[in-house]
Amino acid sequence: MRVLGIEGTAWCASAALYDAETDSVLIESDAYEPDSGGIHPREAAEHMSEAIPEVVDRVLAVAEDEHGPDAIDAVAFSRGPGLGPCLRIVGTAARSLAGTLDVPLVGVNHMVAHLEIGRHRSGFDNPVCLNASGANAHLLGYHDGRYRVLGETMDAGVGNAIDKFTRHVGWSHPGGPKVEAAAAEFAGTDPGADGGDSTADLLDLPYVVKGMDFSFSGISSAANDAADDGVPVEEICFSLQEHAFAMLTEVSERALSLTGADELVLGGGVAQNDRLREMLAAMCEARGADFHAPEPRFLRDNAGMIAVLGAKMAAAGDTVAISESAVDPNFRPDQVPVTWRDGESVARGGGGGASGGAARDPDADRRGAEATVTVAGSGEDRRVIKRRVPKSYRHPDLDRTLRRDRTVAEARLTSEARRAGVPTPLVDDVDLASATLTLQYVGDCDLAAALDERWTEAVGRHLARLHGAGIVHGDPTTRNVRVSPDGVGRRRGNGESDAPPEAYLIDFGLGYHTGHVEDHAMDLHVFEGSIRATATDPDPLIAAFEA
Repeated sequence: MRVLGIEGTAWCASAALYDAETDSVLIESDAYEPDSGGIHPREAAEHMSEAIPEVVDRVLAVAEDEHGPDAIDAVAFSRGPGLGPCLRIVGTAARSLAGTLDVPLVGVNHMVAHLEIGRHRSGFDNPVCLNASGANAHLLGYHDGRYRVLGETMDAGVGNAIDKFTRHVGWSHPGGPKVEAAAAEFAGTDPGADGGDSTADLLDLPYVVKGMDFSFSGISSAANDAADDGVPVEEICFSLQEHAFAMLTEVSERALSLTGADELVLGGGVAQNDRLREMLAAMCEARGADFHAPEPRFLRDNAGMIAVLGAKMAAAGDTVAISESAVDPNFRPDQVPVTWRDGESVARGGGGGASGGAARDPDADRRGAEATVTVAGSGEDRRVIKRRVPKSYRHPDLDRTLRRDRTVAEARLTSEARRAGVPTPLVDDVDLASATLTLQYVGDCDLAAALDERWTEAVGRHLARLHGAGIVHGDPTTRNVRVSPDGVGRRRGNGESDAPPEAYLIDFGLGYHTGHVEDHAMDLHVFEGSIRATATDPDPLIAAFEA
């Protein structure tokens, strides 16, 4: 099968020919470059109207020269998300070609194409995917017939956040390569400032991670303020990258921890940045996970990924009638029925029981996203020793700050939540020098290993009480709730149960005090997201949680 792909979601007009038999991809692209500032939708659409016919003609000429007049078996196009005026031009071109050539039409989700090209080129079976694009940033994983959003930006995409800063300092679009070059220049003039053994000062920029979601709007504004205050732009670029990419790497590790996956693929235009790939590779190596980033031509916006996924969809019979092929500027990846593949969920370590999947590897309970956990003692004297280990991918200054601050927050908020009536472990000891906590051993397993409506209902009650006390947990996933599925509750000294089984909230490292209802709602969003991403039948679990 040979598929003609057409891409034009924002700034790059691109056409490609994918030959499934030889697994070869020919890509022709023509990128829009604004004279100043960022992407102007009207100008981008004008560029598409001129460039799309040209790149399509070049690809068709090669296809017909090599394979004759019947070279194309299907036409695939980027249906969204993207800029509406650009998408409409691409959609019109694709419909016209499919009708003229009398071949099927395939509408492709741009973000899923970023994921699938990474899976295709890596040979990975079931990876977590980090899409680091201009207008979007997602963590995706396959589960129950769709790609589920494990985490995403709460505001701007990482590329747009970087471009916001570069526009502020007068640099032209795209800003990402310029920031990367300036950061490398700063690192080169300050030995060790590459995130390894740096003694260089790191600017204090916002670092916002909530569960597996993240925010970039604050970091852009802070970078702009630093430029206005006269901080050298190279130093700002270095700190901007170190913070933003560390956030993306951390949430990727959290997604691997939640799902139990051991494969990570990277996609999107920002994925061309060497420092981001270096951070992700270091994190995966430390976890024993495999990592893959496709070659640069498949990372930037390109029709090659559209054609490759289009071929898979066409082979599965997933085509669209011209009359039903409207574009969707807000086309989310989790709206796409995944018809071209099957297999196990990315949550291969997901919960057992009627609502879950396979049993979790018990060793996974001892290696979280940011800490190692060991159990000391036996019986009622068991204690958990939790150490936040240094992360080699993070700048040492940032790493020390995060490990210390989160250790302090966890100790303080765990105790405050307990006093507010929320079941949490007792805190026995705090060692800030090593970022280590000694805690009471509670429950028999994570909620992820024993998904059940009684436990999700209990979590709902506990979060309500927590929020009533003005505390946000910050990361209430199914990995941060401990339960006793065998029905054993708290015990008296003689070993007899004095209370019904409990669900305990643990790991308050991302928690904080606030009375803002939006922050409380974020806790609910994080918990429900972790359920939807891992449970086979999430609706009853979420209904019990919301009851």
